Amino acid sequence: MQSLLILAIVGFFAQLVDGALGMAYGVTSSTLLLAAGVAPASASAAVHLSEIGTTLVSGFSHHKLGNVDWRTVRIIAIPGGLGAFAGATVLSSIDGDLAKPWVAALLLGLGLYVSFRFLVLGGRRPQFKGLVSGMFLAPLGLVAGLMDAIGGGGWGPVGTTTLLSTGRLEPRKVVGSIDASEFIVALAGSVGFLLALGSAGINFGYVFALLTGGVIAAPFAAWSVRHIPARVLGTAAGGVIVLTNTRTILMAAGYDGSVVLSAVAGVLVAWGLLLARAVAQERLARAVERAEAEALEPVAA
Repeated sequence: MQSLLILAIVGFFAQLVDGALGMAYGVTSSTLLLAAGVAPASASAAVHLSEIGTTLVSGFSHHKLGNVDWRTVRIIAIPGGLGAFAGATVLSSIDGDLAKPWVAALLLGLGLYVSFRFLVLGGRRPQFKGLVSGMFLAPLGLVAGLMDAIGGGGWGPVGTTTLLSTGRLEPRKVVGSIDASEFIVALAGSVGFLLALGSAGINFGYVFALLTGGVIAAPFAAWSVRHIPARVLGTAAGGVIVLTNTRTILMAAGYDGSVVLSAVAGVLVAWGLLLARAVAQERLARAVERAEAEALEPVAA
């Protein structure tokens, strides 16, 4: 009972981060289950089954708050579901650990770019223009869904990171669209795991615990995205990407725990400083807007 309560708390905080930044539910939950000795396929299956409920509530919450670009969802969701189904069935025997360092290196580069892009604005507001091409979104969905099923988490890290790097959708729309489309990915991946493992290979107590915590957190996360400025949200998401992938690369390279811990601590400090800078820039942008508005008042009069 105590372990299920802990899992529910983990599910709550994992969904709180995922719903606010568009990533981390699968990675966080899978990591805990693997640490508890659950087989990789069974851990990924439990996470995907719980995500059917959490993504449904999260997607609805984001939709009600205007955080979803439904064109993006329509294009990316079906390829994502196909990728997740393939990863759970045909490719379930492939060792996802072999691909993780290479994917992590790519995501690390994108995370650095995302952070840089939102921090070079100074007092200016970030601008988001144009549409993301369907020829770009469909393959992205396929790859992100595939990585999600094989690695137990990847839809958010791959999808959110890549969409943020295009600079065409504002961060809250990226997060909301990725979360809304993840329902299809979770559903397809769960069907694949049920076919590959059978219900006997899945601990439904873990599923229920993760689901309960995640469902409670989903509306709060969607609300926070609506109210966090794009500059701060983009910088926060970039920091999560850099942090998680730095750890993945160092562990894959065989460094011991103390080195990994020191590197993660260094990234956390740098991330905190960058977030503080993003907040300061946002305040400057608002001050400039107020000054411009006040300067125009006599003219209007």
